[in-house]
Amino acid sequence: MQASPYSYDYIFKYIIIGDMGKHPRMASIGTGKSCLLRRFTDRKFVDGLRNTVGVEFGTRIIRLEDRRIKLQIWDTAGQERFRSVTRSYYRGAAGAILVYDITRRSTFENIANWLMEVKNATAPHTVMFLIGNKSDLEGQREVTQQEAQKFAQLHGLLFAEASARTNTHVDECFLDTAARIYDLVESETIDTGALNSGIQRYASIWRCWKDIDILSAIILLWVNSSEGIAEQ
Repeated sequence: MQASPYSYDYIFKYIIIGDMGKHPRMASIGTGKSCLLRRFTDRKFVDGLRNTVGVEFGTRIIRLEDRRIKLQIWDTAGQERFRSVTRSYYRGAAGAILVYDITRRSTFENIANWLMEVKNATAPHTVMFLIGNKSDLEGQREVTQQEAQKFAQLHGLLFAEASARTNTHVDECFLDTAARIYDLVESETIDTGALNSGIQRYASIWRCWKDIDILSAIILLWVNSSEGIAEQ
């Protein structure tokens, strides 16, 4: 019997953050955070996505062992003028994806600042993954894989280079983050009952109806049905 799209065991909250790069002939170009998100959640590459304004959102249900886990992924704007807004979304994140563009060295150099912001706003258990995006543009590379790997090891980050355009290592980045979070949950390193854990237990929305009023149930169903959940 096929599982209901509203049925899952956990919700893991992610944030995706990264800098805005500069180009001599362009005002600014992004690191491709939104393209990575759409590749993972919608399973397609959308070229020419506008820069994120404020915060955008995507979801996908995955399976780990015998568990169905819903990933709620918040894509935050890299521009300084939105920083005060996006910081509020860091709190309660179980996973943080830090993205730089391998063809724009400035975006890598600013990862240390993003990392400090995340660590100041999240719990010690938050799993962090560093992604060097646009690995398909090898001829334009300004950041070596070795120096990024060294940075990741120094700060205890997971690391991979990826390409949203060619769909290289995109799923692995999000899924490896989820697997690490799940291991922390299973080992009881994370208190899933804590308000800022970034994790919620959900056996099924249908089972929650007895604990909430009908109006709240209708709103909850509408929110979930509008998210465009993709099943792995």
